[in-house]
Amino acid sequence: MRECGDRIEQYVSGGRDTFMHSTLIQDAVLRNLQTLGQSAGRLSDTLRNTHAEVNWRGIIGLRNILVHDYLGISLVRIWKIVEHDLPDLRRKVEALIQELEAASNSEGGKGEDAT
Repeated sequence: MRECGDRIEQYVSGGRDTFMHSTLIQDAVLRNLQTLGQSAGRLSDTLRNTHAEVNWRGIIGLRNILVHDYLGISLVRIWKIVEHDLPDLRRKVEALIQELEAASNSEGGKGEDAT
């Protein structure tokens, strides 16, 4: 999830106009949003329930739209998600990863991998 967010940030660094005019960038962003949603769906229910501050349902729902309603995707809406929702999600995922790493280090075991 972290890697997808990093990639999307890199792909859209040219701004909205570049995103809107480049099918290559659009495809890269959509693919990484899809992968991000797939990754979120693979996290345990316990982990997702423990971190209800993250809109897991929305993330997984977006993945389903990207996969099943590809021709109905609004690039304007995707840009709004990238611009407004993704930065907050990235902060929450980073905090979650740090929490899992700290728990893993203190227990001497391995936690779930949210990367």
